[in-house]
Order: sequence, then C-alpha cells, then structure tokens
Amino acid sequence: MAGIELRSAALSDQDPIPGRYARDGDNVSPPLAWSGVPDAAQELLLLCEDPDAPSGTFVHWLVTGIAPDSTGVPAGETPPGGTEWTNGFGDLGWGGPRPPAGDPAHRYFFRLYALAGPPSLPERPTADDVHAAVDGRHLAGGALQGIYQR
Repeated sequence: MAGIELRSAALSDQDPIPGRYARDGDNVSPPLAWSGVPDAAQELLLLCEDPDAPSGTFVHWLVTGIAPDSTGVPAGETPPGGTEWTNGFGDLGWGGPRPPAGDPAHRYFFRLYALAGPPSLPERPTADDVHAAVDGRHLAGGALQGIYQR
C-alpha cells in the first residue's frame, strides 16, 4: 500500500509488539501516527489483523469513520471521530495479540485506508469483508507490521 505513512512510537515495522499491548498484558491499543492522507479523503478506516491465526485471519481492531484530518491516536484511545467495531474475541474495540502458546510468532498488520466515503460492511465484519469493502475503492493506504509470540 502506498501513500500513507503509518508508524508507532511503540514498535518499528516488523518488530515485536511489546507485551503491554497484548491481550494478556494491559490490552491497550498501541499509539499510532500517520501522514500523507489525500485531501479528497472523507474518512479513514483502521484494521489490525492476524493472518496467521489457526481459524483464519483474525480481526484485532476495526475502526471506521476516523477524521481524515487526524494524524494519529494515543495508546489505549479510539482514533478521532472513529467508531470501533466488534473484534474477533467478540469485544468492542481493541483486542490485543494472543496467539496460541507455542505457535511461531504471528504477524499483526495495522492497515490504514483513506476512503472517499463510508465502507459498506456487515454487522460483524470479517477481515475479508473489510478487504472487499476497500479493495479498489480506497484513495491511499499505509501499513505497519508487528509480530508477537507467547
């Protein structure tokens, strides 16, 4: 994905996610910052997913309606203007990493999309639903990958 630079003060791209942000840690969302959102964006969508989960790609965080003029979100907070959705654990908002003990490190992709309008999503969207709603329809995007192992 090109166009938006997505970064975090808590981790660099492809670095381990600190335990504080894990489900069995403090379970708070990591701080994120972004730049390069196109002027035409009407809203931003943030997705954190684990494609290495045994049951298929697992949604850890989905936030829609984020203000396009925002530049980030502090740890443990909802992005400005955003609406948090139910995660794969069945909870609203952030659900930190918790791969099965003994699994190799899982990859966690934070993806930020700039959209020209609201996405069309079902009530409990999967990662595939989110990708289908934004693929080919986003103005720009950015990604940050972390890893986590128990």
